[in-house]
Amino acid sequence: MRSSLRDKIIQVCEKKIAQKGDGVGVSFYAFFANKNDDPELLMEAATWWIQTHHLDHFEKAKKIIEMVSSEPS
Repeated sequence: MRSSLRDKIIQVCEKKIAQKGDGVGVSFYAFFANKNDDPELLMEAATWWIQTHHLDHFEKAKKIIEMVSSEPS
């Protein structure tokens, strides 16, 4: 996973946790604008989320931060 995507995921998850608490769930769509302005990055996130880790549509933001943080650079 490219570092810009990793940083974006952590930033969005931390913001969601700050707004809604530790139990908040996120989807990989949360990391993108409503417009599909970067399809390659969207597919990278979707591949990591769905194919690599077989995650549900919504997962706890804290879990995603832990997973992304433990990914090799």
